[in-house]
Amino acid sequence: MIRISEAEAVVMEVLWEAHPLAAEDVMARLAGRNDWAEATIKTLLNRLLNKGAISAAKEGRRYLYAPLVQRDAWLLEESSSLLERLFDGRVAPLVAHFSQHRKLSRDDVAELRRLLEELDDDQP
Repeated sequence: MIRISEAEAVVMEVLWEAHPLAAEDVMARLAGRNDWAEATIKTLLNRLLNKGAISAAKEGRRYLYAPLVQRDAWLLEESSSLLERLFDGRVAPLVAHFSQHRKLSRDDVAELRRLLEELDDDQP
C-alpha cells in the first residue's frame, strides 16, 4: 500500500470529497483549514502524484487531479497498521487504552455496545 503522510492525507481528503480538481481548487478548499502556501500544496500534489496516489490529467494550461487510492482502502491500511504497531493487532487493548485515559464519551460507549450487539446477533 502507498504510504501517505499526514499532510498528504489532508490533500487526499479534499480530493476524496470532490474530483477532479485543479491545484487552485484544492487551495481554495483548504483555505481556512490550513495556512499552507501555494507552493506547499503543489509540492504535496506532486508527491502524491509520484507515489501513484493521485492522477493528473492536462486540461488546457492546468492539470486536474483525482485520487487513485480509495479512502476506505487507505483507512483500512492505516488502522490495521496502527493496531499491529501498538496493540499487537488486537482491538480490545486499543479500546481499553482509550477507556483508561477517559477518551471515550458516553456516546462512544453506547455505540460500542450497539456494535457488539450487532456482532453477537450475526454469530450463528
